Amino acid sequence: MRVTRVPYAVAGWGVGELWLGDGDIVVAHDAPAPVVSTRVPLWVDPVSVAPTSVAPTSPRGASKPPSGTLATRSARAAGDFVPDLVRRIHRFFAGEAVSFVDVELDLGWCTPFQRAVVTELRAVPWGEVVSYGELAERAGYPRAGRAAGGVCAANTFFLLVPCHRVVASKGIGSYGDSGVDFKRRLLRLEGHAAL
Repeated sequence: MRVTRVPYAVAGWGVGELWLGDGDIVVAHDAPAPVVSTRVPLWVDPVSVAPTSVAPTSPRGASKPPSGTLATRSARAAGDFVPDLVRRIHRFFAGEAVSFVDVELDLGWCTPFQRAVVTELRAVPWGEVVSYGELAERAGYPRAGRAAGGVCAANTFFLLVPCHRVVASKGIGSYGDSGVDFKRRLLRLEGHAAL
C-alpha cells in the first residue's frame, strides 16, 4: 500500500500529520509541545498543501497507527478534502470558529454508550462548554456523568471530538496527559477567559 503523508505545524500549538492510504485518513497531532526545532521544518502553507508520497509504511514506523490518531474512511479522501482539513486546523488554532463535524469518524471501536457520548460531544459548537453531566444527559444517559468523563479521558483526537469543551460542574476538570493548562489554553482560544 502506498501512503501519502501531509505534515503541518501550527506555531506554538504543535505539529501534526495526515496520512492517506487506501481511502483511510489517519490524523496525528502532537500537542501541546510548541514547534521549536528548525532541523526538520514541517510547515505546510495552509493555502497550498503539497502532499508527498512515501514508501509503504505506517505513521512513525509503527505496525499500526500510533496512539493519538484517528482513522476515517471517506470517499472524500481524494481531491481537496485533505488540504481543506489542514487549512481548517490552521484556522482553528488561529482562533477562528471552525467545525469538524463533517469529518467522518471510524467509531467501530465504540460501545453504544461511547458512540452516543462522542456524537453529542461533536455537536457542542465552538465557543460553548457543557458539564460532564450535561453531556451524559444529552447522550441519553442522565446519570452517567462520570462515565462520560471516562470517554473524554480516552479521547485521542481532540480537534475532531472536542473534549476540552467539557468541564466539571465545579471547575475546569481534567484533560488527560495534556494537562489542565492546555485545556485552559484551548478554552481561551474559544473565548472562555474565566475558566
